[in-house]
This record gives sequence, C-alpha cells and structure tokens, in this order.
Amino acid sequence: MGAEIWRHTVAAEDSGLRLDQLLALRHGELSRTLARKLVELGGVHLEGRRVRKCGQLLQAGQKIELFRDEAPLEPFILGERHLLFRDQWLLAVAKPAGIETQPTPARYRGTLYAALLDFLHNPFRPLDRPSLGMVQRLDRETSGVMIFSIHPRAHKELTACFTAHRVEKIYLALVQGVVAADSGEFCSYLARSRHGNRVSSVPRGGKEAVTRFRVLERFPSATLVEVEILTGRTHQIRVHFAEAGHPLLGDRLYGKASGEPRRQMLHAFRLTLPHPLTGKLLALEAPLPADMAAVLEHLRSGEAIENLALS
Repeated sequence: MGAEIWRHTVAAEDSGLRLDQLLALRHGELSRTLARKLVELGGVHLEGRRVRKCGQLLQAGQKIELFRDEAPLEPFILGERHLLFRDQWLLAVAKPAGIETQPTPARYRGTLYAALLDFLHNPFRPLDRPSLGMVQRLDRETSGVMIFSIHPRAHKELTACFTAHRVEKIYLALVQGVVAADSGEFCSYLARSRHGNRVSSVPRGGKEAVTRFRVLERFPSATLVEVEILTGRTHQIRVHFAEAGHPLLGDRLYGKASGEPRRQMLHAFRLTLPHPLTGKLLALEAPLPADMAAVLEHLRSGEAIENLALS
C-alpha cells in the first residue's frame, strides 16, 4: 500500500500560523497532537522539503504536502539490547536488517529514525522534540552499527568527522563465488540510473567511490570478506563487488539471489572514530546477526549455497 497525500496551499488568513496549528485546523481528521506527531516523524513537506519543526511559521502561498503512511507495517521498537554506546552527546545502535533507516515520503512509520525519537522522548516534557541528528545511512536490508548525535552541539562536529574521512567504516560481506585475491581495492565513479534504483560505475559525471577488501574465509561457492569503505556512496559495496563478478549473496538488485538468503549478506561491523566532543577514540562493534551467522554455519558445513533455505 502507498500513502494518502493531502495537499494544501496556505491562505492569506492563515499566514503566521504554526505548521501544526494549520494542519489541525484545515485537515478534518487531525488533532493537534496527531499533527505534531506526523511532522516529527517526517510525514509533512513544506515547499517540497521535509520539515520536522512543528512551530514553523507559515506564509501565504506556501504549499504543504501531508503523507499519511497507511502501510501495514509494525513499528520497530528500539530497546536497550540495540544500544552499543550512549552519552549526553551521542547514541550508537545495532540496526537490524529489514528496517528503513529514515523516512521516505510514502513510508515513515516503523523506521529506525521514528524508533529513536520514541526512545529519546521525555514523558515529563511531552512537547519537547528530541534532538536527533543523522550522519550516515544503511540500506533497509543491511544490518549493523549506526551512530547519531543527540545534542545540537555534537551534530556539527560529528558531521565533520564523516566529511573529513576521520571515521573508519568496516563491513562484513558474504559474496558469490571464490574471490581469488587475498586483498584489493575498487575505485570508480558511481552514478544512479535515470530509470530505477540501480547504481553503476560510469566513465564521467559520477561520485568517486573507493572500497578496500580483505578475504577472511573462502568456501566452494562463496567468500567472506572484510570491507572498508573510504567513501560513503549509495550501494557502493554492492555495486563494486557485483561489477567484479562477485555480487553479495541475497542481493536481488545486483545479483541473481536464487536459492540464497532473503536479504543481502552485508553487515556494518565496526565504526572507529574520535568522539566529537571529548576526543576519546570510540570503537563501536555490532555482533553478527543471527541470519548471517546461520549462513556462515551452513557454508562451513560444506553445503552448497544453492541448498540454503532461510527466511
């Protein structure tokens, strides 16, 4: 199912109203509380851009889009078991596979971002929106470490760490076939296709992407590799290995995935970075998830990947 979209142009008499006020006033099915919740979750766009500030003052002629996510999606609830690190500045979690990192116009319930807002919510100050800054993204079917700022002072510095490449990002991946080289590096320019969601290397006009790898374990029909990305491009690891003839196991976009796991076998294993406020070195690791561990056990038993039957 998609999303119900409500569109509205701010009238002259509504100029100066808060965003949540106008939504509750002009949308017949929204209370002020529900309007505020939808704004905070990312379901409201103003002039084509997502806005999460309930108190945004409106001007006549501005165009509002409200997306009502009606998909039958169970909300993801973040618990203490997901926490890898927390202080007054930062929060690091182990993201499960199958969870969207951030809202899209048509899907914003059940995302990790929404779960973090709920987790950080102060019940004694219900009108206060938690300060939550996102500096990285993982694909829906990729698991692993993610770090967020939870204080305004930390966000700029954390962003600077990623921008200046002071963050070491290590992944574990299971790829099809036997990778011959013990280690190597891919370097190309990546661009998104004009049609569809695929990304590929292009001779010009793309963004530079650098991927290093080291073989950890070989099997008759697959290889476990440790991957370091020096850049953070969309689908970078998936594209580089697919173009080298070794698509990730379970990758239905860049590989065949027949008889394989139901999601790509990619796990963001470790982030290492200086704490943006204290300078202390943080080494954050997320344990290998159960589904990927089960695939490894299957391969180590000598079974062919084609015989794998996992949900």
